[in-house]
Amino acid sequence: MTDLKRAFDLAGRVAVVTGGNGGIGLGMARGMAAAGAAIVVAGRNRDKSRRAVAELEGLGAKAVAIEVDVTDEASVVALVAQTVERLGRLDVLVNNAGINIRKPAHELDLREWRQVIDTNLTSAFMASHAAHPVMKKQGGGKIINIGSMMSIFGAAFAPAYAASKGGIVQLTRSMATAWAPHHIQVNAVLPGWIDTELTTNARREVPGLHERVLSRIPEGRWGAGDDMAGVAVFLASRASDYVTGTAIPVDGGYSIMS
Repeated sequence: MTDLKRAFDLAGRVAVVTGGNGGIGLGMARGMAAAGAAIVVAGRNRDKSRRAVAELEGLGAKAVAIEVDVTDEASVVALVAQTVERLGRLDVLVNNAGINIRKPAHELDLREWRQVIDTNLTSAFMASHAAHPVMKKQGGGKIINIGSMMSIFGAAFAPAYAASKGGIVQLTRSMATAWAPHHIQVNAVLPGWIDTELTTNARREVPGLHERVLSRIPEGRWGAGDDMAGVAVFLASRASDYVTGTAIPVDGGYSIMS
């Protein structure tokens, strides 16, 4: 019989979370830290990253901050190299960094399109590409890509964001298939409407959004960052060694409603 306590134990594992200094990323980092993982908080805002590290250390975890620009290949490669240099290994990569520019397609310019695609989708490819040889050499690893409800649904105000998050699901499937022989599991998580800085801005910019979203969620509330902790621990742990190529909604039931 499987030892479930051991299966979910992340002691000795090192997890990198891009955009890990707030919102969904920090919620996932908290979960993995509580399960025993050492955490690399990868982000651009030094003050936010410093506060996140202090919070994770308060949970008893080893945590470090590494500054990164996820749209710059050299910076992403350096993130992986510094992680291995400082913590000795890299077991889990959470590709969470993301932005949104809320405009309908006819108002979005090419620069804005590329900014969203590069931050949300291309960054996940670059970070995974950089992490792959390290994980392969170690004998395996876990990659968790953060999609969205917009991976499933359309939204008039988020064409680039939706395209990037739809792409995340297909990138996940491609890498999962290619890297399964290397014992690297690649999965996506599709957060619903989680109360973060990003969605606070959305509620301010899109009239009536809060009420429409709340009326559709069977759970009856917006999600919190800590609602992402459990799925992070599962996908980062031995418990998910036979799970790859999936896209798991964490949305309070939003996506099952007609």
